[in-house]
Amino acid sequence: MSIQDQAARVAALAARYTGEMTTFLRDMIAIPSESAGEREVVARVAQEMRRVGFDEVKIDGLGNVLGRVGQGPVVIAIDGHLDTVGVGDSSTWKRDPYKGELRDGIIFGRGASDQEAGIAAGVHGARIAKELGLLDGVQLWVTGTVMEEDCDGLCWQYILGEDVLKPEVVVITEPTNLGVYRGHRGRMEMEVRTQGLSCHGSAPERGINAVYKMTPIVADIERLNERLAADADPFLGKGSVTIAEIRSTSPSLCAVADSCTIHLDRRLTRGETLEKAVAQIEALESVARAGATVTVLDYARESYTGLTYPTKKYYPTWVVEESAPAVRGAVGAATKALGRPPVVDKWTFSTNGIATCGLFGVPTVGFGPANEVHAHTPEDQCPVEHLTLAAQFYALFSQEYLKYRA
Repeated sequence: MSIQDQAARVAALAARYTGEMTTFLRDMIAIPSESAGEREVVARVAQEMRRVGFDEVKIDGLGNVLGRVGQGPVVIAIDGHLDTVGVGDSSTWKRDPYKGELRDGIIFGRGASDQEAGIAAGVHGARIAKELGLLDGVQLWVTGTVMEEDCDGLCWQYILGEDVLKPEVVVITEPTNLGVYRGHRGRMEMEVRTQGLSCHGSAPERGINAVYKMTPIVADIERLNERLAADADPFLGKGSVTIAEIRSTSPSLCAVADSCTIHLDRRLTRGETLEKAVAQIEALESVARAGATVTVLDYARESYTGLTYPTKKYYPTWVVEESAPAVRGAVGAATKALGRPPVVDKWTFSTNGIATCGLFGVPTVGFGPANEVHAHTPEDQCPVEHLTLAAQFYALFSQEYLKYRA
């Protein structure tokens, strides 16, 4: 089969299966599936995998669903998480978030962009690769993973740490607007706590108000975020830090606050580590003066299977160079699918790549339907055309990757 014939046949099958992908995506959107509540959507994905002829389908101990086509020695994974964030204030939605409304060639609903569209296209892309014999030397896995919104990468910490699957390259299907993405900043979650001394609110001078001790720390953290621009990376940009939450305790609302805690969202550019980020906060004059404590948080939540798989809330930065086989293969597949060279860029937000590449060093690249600007918004959406084009990419990627594999 010539290169032109191959691409044309992939495109024809993707077009033929677009209606099925659309139905599949709308079905997933109709199933609420926030983190740790993915059981029903996992079952729907497993059902689709079996229906379209996957060679193997299994569900691991954490609840991830993994489906395989092909049986060659080169193991490739196409990953998409199945959990979504919640709806938030329902009055901000113009459409039912769980209807999967199809209008003017666009599918709307919670999870459309982030990121059940990637799973819909990934499953059918693997189907096309099998039907057209594009799996020579490859076993291609599609992984529908869980709990990413709650703790990105935890699913792959389990998959890789427990030897569920050992791919040599991973394709992340988070939304890229059909571009090829090769990394993003890391992140971590910290808390800063000040200790006070409670007393009756009618005589606050008798106590030590922990909120007042926190006030200069808040200002210093705002200034620290501005200083981080000095360490900006040419590709990833600057690191950042912001306060996501502030809370306090006191015996009553008629008493001085005896503790105050702020939650920090720290984004890490290339070269920034957990230790460096903690040291920056501890070095703030206001933190030292207040005797505040700085803590990196832990995550330990029970999955829908009943398993708890604890981890530190530190998610490393990762970047794959443009010369790497994974990126070159992705550019080749995207060029064939799109009929033009793709944009090569990075995500603004974080993905499961923090585990596959950041923690375990597995080369990882991204290509997904939809635009990340719609993620977590009441306008969550994916164009139907993106499903068709993304399925072509996933069908073509394996053989394109093999061209550049050492």
